[in-house]
Amino acid sequence: MHDDGTSPPRTVVSRLTAILLTFRYGSVHSLTEIAALTGLPMSTVHRMAAELASRQLLRRTPDGRYEIGSNLQQLAGDVHHPPDLDERATLVVCDLSEVTRRRARLGVLCSTRVAYVEKRWGAEPPVPFCAGATLPAHATALGKALLAFAPRPSVAAVERQMSAYTAATLTDPVQLQRQLQLIRVTRIAESRGELVRGDWAIAAPVFGSGGAVIAALELQVHDLREDIGMCRPALAVAARSLSRDLALDALHEGPQLRLLPRAAEDGPGPRHRRRHVHRGGESAPGPEVRRGETVRVQREKLLP
Repeated sequence: MHDDGTSPPRTVVSRLTAILLTFRYGSVHSLTEIAALTGLPMSTVHRMAAELASRQLLRRTPDGRYEIGSNLQQLAGDVHHPPDLDERATLVVCDLSEVTRRRARLGVLCSTRVAYVEKRWGAEPPVPFCAGATLPAHATALGKALLAFAPRPSVAAVERQMSAYTAATLTDPVQLQRQLQLIRVTRIAESRGELVRGDWAIAAPVFGSGGAVIAALELQVHDLREDIGMCRPALAVAARSLSRDLALDALHEGPQLRLLPRAAEDGPGPRHRRRHVHRGGESAPGPEVRRGETVRVQREKLLP
């Protein structure tokens, strides 16, 4: 019962409406606050808030609270807020998983590992970026797609930490370099049970303004010879579409990409910084990147 004697909402629609209407009384709420305002059980609020966030009707903030999402802002007439990378990531991986009925991921390079958003085929909501859930770059298709277009120092840092996870894991820097060279030509990275035995995947890079790689998309495949015929076109279209959208956003609005902060071992520094990524050197750029071009990317803390 609410304090005014009324009963909590019962139907799914009334529960969702009650959650959304709490934002009339504040722009940001924790799950506990939403539960108190609606009278709903915490488990219900947690599940429904996550589902609303997966549809971009709500957005989870870095401190774990919730605010109005981009789709709801646009429905309300606020069309001046361009979606950033973490908002688009959920939509893209959901679409890829829905079309292919495969596990889909979008990842960004964070030091020598990959932070990612994951959507598995089914009704479960996507798994968001999480500081405690990262993947080794050298042992995943997602990581190799990022490393192929990363600056040489980033690749060198990975080469110093090439641990073996299965018998198929690459542990030789020379072999890794050969694969990265092939990926720059084909724009497709592969992983054949290198992190988990029997888990195969393909990945494609996502480029931003100026041709700098900022993310990668990955699809799980069941057979690299047969299943890849269906998954590769869907992956390529999604990567190109996201690259185009992010480049247009940067052109019209300036840099809006929200990437992960540097790892702690990089030393202290401001939470918001601009990083110069020099293309060229030993890591050959893709066709979109002019040799020696400097790309500036705004880095903003994403993880709670």
